Amino acid sequence: MTILRRLDHVAFVVRDTEAALGYFRDRLGLRLVSSEEIDRPPVRLSYLDCGNAYIQLVEPRDPTIPLARHLEEHGEGLHHVCFGVDDVSAAAAVLAASGAPPVTLGSGRGRVSAFVPGEMEHGVVIECTEFRRAEDVDAVRGWIPE
Repeated sequence: MTILRRLDHVAFVVRDTEAALGYFRDRLGLRLVSSEEIDRPPVRLSYLDCGNAYIQLVEPRDPTIPLARHLEEHGEGLHHVCFGVDDVSAAAAVLAASGAPPVTLGSGRGRVSAFVPGEMEHGVVIECTEFRRAEDVDAVRGWIPE
């Protein structure tokens, strides 16, 4: 049974999105696709086009949320890897080592997402988000244009 359909994004937690864009957009040349603030959890999400997946910048907007505490404890850097799946809740439940229920959230780009509960595997949190073939495969170039 195939659970994962594609790599959707690799997420970096950052203190200041604009400063991070100075590196990812301005220095690396990645195109900013979208940036939005969501309420649950209260974060700013920015997506940069990597051709066949995204880099997501995640900036906590509330210092009391777990992500903000993670940022203070570990500093900026890789936070999670997100895969597109057909059924978010079912995939997160299957991938959970502990059998705990997935943490379902609203997500950037208008998609439902869920974090796989339990211990981090190899130091990385896993997230699942809705796979949409028309947007994620058919409309994707697969490379970064000049």
